[in-house]
Amino acid sequence: MDREIQQLVEMGATATQARAALKKYKDVMQAAEKFFEGEFEHVVEDDIGRAHQYQSSTTNHVQDVEMENEDEDGELEEDEGSDAYIDYDSDDDDGMSKGPGAHKVNDPYAGIFFSKDRREEVIEVEEEPIFVSVPEVDQKVQLMTQGKWMAGCAEGGEQSFLFSLYSQLSESQLGDVDGICPCPSGCGQTVTRKQSDFFAVYPDFATYIKHLQSIVLQKCIKCQTEFCFACGEKCSQQASDPLWHCSNLQSVILGVGLFMIQKLFEQQKEESESRDTTEREAKRRKTRDIDDDDPIGVLGQKKGGIGYAGEVKEDSSGQAEAQAIQFAKDSTIRALLAEVRAYLPSLQRPGGARPSDYLPHPSSLTHLRRRFNLIVSELLRNDSLADMSDRHGLYFELLEWLETISSHESLCSMMPMPIMKNISQQTVVKKSSNSTIRERKIIYEGSASPRELLEAIALQAQAALKGLESSKAPDDPSPEPSEEQKRKAVVVIKGRPKEDTLPDSLDETTKLYSFCNRLLATTAQIDRSLRELKGDDFVNRMHKSLPKAFTSASDTIYVDVGDTEEDAKEAYVKWATSSRFEYCDLTISATDDSDETLNYKHYFNNEIRMLANANIPKRSVAIAKELAILTTNLPVAWDSSIFLRVDDTRVDVIKCLITGPEGTPYHNGCYLFDVFLGANYNQSSPSVKYMTTSGGKYRFNPNLYADGKVCLSLLGTWSGPGWVPFKSTLLQVLISIQSMILCEEPYLNEPGWASSAGTPQSKAYSANCRRMVVRIAMLDALQNPPEPFEEVIRTHFRLKAHSIQEQMDDWLNEDDGRALVPDGAEYSGPGRDSIPSGPNGFKDDIDALADLLKDL
Repeated sequence: MDREIQQLVEMGATATQARAALKKYKDVMQAAEKFFEGEFEHVVEDDIGRAHQYQSSTTNHVQDVEMENEDEDGELEEDEGSDAYIDYDSDDDDGMSKGPGAHKVNDPYAGIFFSKDRREEVIEVEEEPIFVSVPEVDQKVQLMTQGKWMAGCAEGGEQSFLFSLYSQLSESQLGDVDGICPCPSGCGQTVTRKQSDFFAVYPDFATYIKHLQSIVLQKCIKCQTEFCFACGEKCSQQASDPLWHCSNLQSVILGVGLFMIQKLFEQQKEESESRDTTEREAKRRKTRDIDDDDPIGVLGQKKGGIGYAGEVKEDSSGQAEAQAIQFAKDSTIRALLAEVRAYLPSLQRPGGARPSDYLPHPSSLTHLRRRFNLIVSELLRNDSLADMSDRHGLYFELLEWLETISSHESLCSMMPMPIMKNISQQTVVKKSSNSTIRERKIIYEGSASPRELLEAIALQAQAALKGLESSKAPDDPSPEPSEEQKRKAVVVIKGRPKEDTLPDSLDETTKLYSFCNRLLATTAQIDRSLRELKGDDFVNRMHKSLPKAFTSASDTIYVDVGDTEEDAKEAYVKWATSSRFEYCDLTISATDDSDETLNYKHYFNNEIRMLANANIPKRSVAIAKELAILTTNLPVAWDSSIFLRVDDTRVDVIKCLITGPEGTPYHNGCYLFDVFLGANYNQSSPSVKYMTTSGGKYRFNPNLYADGKVCLSLLGTWSGPGWVPFKSTLLQVLISIQSMILCEEPYLNEPGWASSAGTPQSKAYSANCRRMVVRIAMLDALQNPPEPFEEVIRTHFRLKAHSIQEQMDDWLNEDDGRALVPDGAEYSGPGRDSIPSGPNGFKDDIDALADLLKDL
């Protein structure tokens, strides 16, 4: 009885409900079916039953069995280490409300799934590979040893389920009953299971399934009773497919299938990394050959500047071949994923749920968490929505898996649970007189959950759809793309499509639109399923842990700086992450009421107005992809961050603020850029103008002119590797400005001065930059913050006030006492020695900045 109760509890029933169901329906399958139909929802837990309540695969299952066995005495044995796994919030009282009229709330999972602050240490035994002969194939196949079967499992309770199932389905090495399958009729006849019966890794999944079909139905040679070789119970004569007979069989199929998927995925990853390494070496050799032939530089120019060397073109050779190879790999792993997905427990299975779907083996969740989650983590960490759209076949199959998992009570809890990743491992060799044992000590640490990873991509999809729809002509009432394109596309608004790929005949706009809608529909479907199965409190708690796209309409959140520098750093990164990308209104009031075209407080206002009624599909797709990347990938750090503000109706109109990197004369200054994605974007580069010049007076860098010109090869304003249509991105431009222009020794950015590192001229140039930064990029930025970054600038200086005050003390000590000049190039000219020294106003600027920081 205890085993049957445990099975029902695993499905989500309380112990009291499980007892009631088994009391009325002796057969556990029938009891499970009636439980799912809601027949026992009215059964209220008693005090004992509450102690037994199973926390949806998150508590230690072994502990639950011990509690079940000890309930008569009222003494409960604690499972060692379980406290580290169950982390209830102190104010949730184990998800139960207390006092008169108390009742169970909908969220018994408070604090369990959503914390990544978990670390587990596991010892795994390294076993020598074993190969066996099997009748279905000519060659020997690898045997899935117990170590391989259990590898990657970080939870003690889950390890016990894996161990138990493997022992039951393998021939015994210890002389006990494991591996022996007795006839269920009681005639005394037995059949011995061999490891190769269930754990041989065949060359392909279909052959493995065919093998299982040939052995799963056993007939007793003594009494002729037919029984299942996996669970040992009688089989129904009407069973159309014996592979669905029991949860043991379904779990072992899922475990071996996921092992095959993981093995294939890792093999493909190794091949890709090896190919990338080979290509990089080939390009290095090619570059060295060019250097040997032209030691001065292309066209005889002296090398220098910020990595530029004349008219060098981007090497895009091999891209088409690499893409074809990637598509072939995707097709292979997608097919295997689809084959194995058929054996996932699912109550929505076409043709009706099978017996094993109602009561899946508890190790099914374990297989998914340790093997499938690794693939989810790799694929959903892809920061390119465009790449996902191009590889939509593989990603559609991944979404199918996530939908199926989230719609089953026994599996859905893994969606918000942190993925346990291997962060370090150490091999230990233990020698004895008889043998040598190799063990691996592995440390697993919590990382983003599948639902959290999916949310990051969903934010990109939302941004892409906004880009597609915001770029249409104002007089066109239909969204982008057209209605005809929508009819041709596999677009999801309600439910989900049955197709697993998009037709090749679809244009790029429709493909991206369809992919984004499908991804968002899957996200909504997952949340809908979780809400139905786990309750509103569960989903609401999960949503609090997910990344969010903040907009200017959001309430301003005050961020406390904390007591220590570490507190300030943590607060700063958290704030910057939430504030780095926002939509806002960048328009200004029109002076002429008869002019209906909006004006923008932007350097490129005239160009923006000229494209007010433009509807250029290729440009719309490029902008949509750009926004998808920018939404979640702008770099934020204590040292330096990039903030973007995008007009909420014209997403081609952008303003950017970059905070200066640490270790440079630009550190902690705020630098404003106006960005416009013009008519030919992405065939040509964006238009970028530097605005922190105090009205065109100051030149901060050889590549940042006083008139706002930005010298960068990506923008076509400097020689060197240029813009690659449909490959280069605005994010590349912004990071290049942040890292290559706002650099440690800006004097060297001028090619003619590139060999002057550490010279007095270079030091004087940097000192002059620091004086400009304090006066313009700090003091003036605080006194007259540019729209729409007022709050960003104030918060930036408030959270870093103490650090900036220490920085100012260092800068004042390093100052050479010379006068501030609008262009540091004067320090390299013939009149540099005539620039006076003495009081230069630098200390006054620093004192004024200190006063403002105190006010903050």
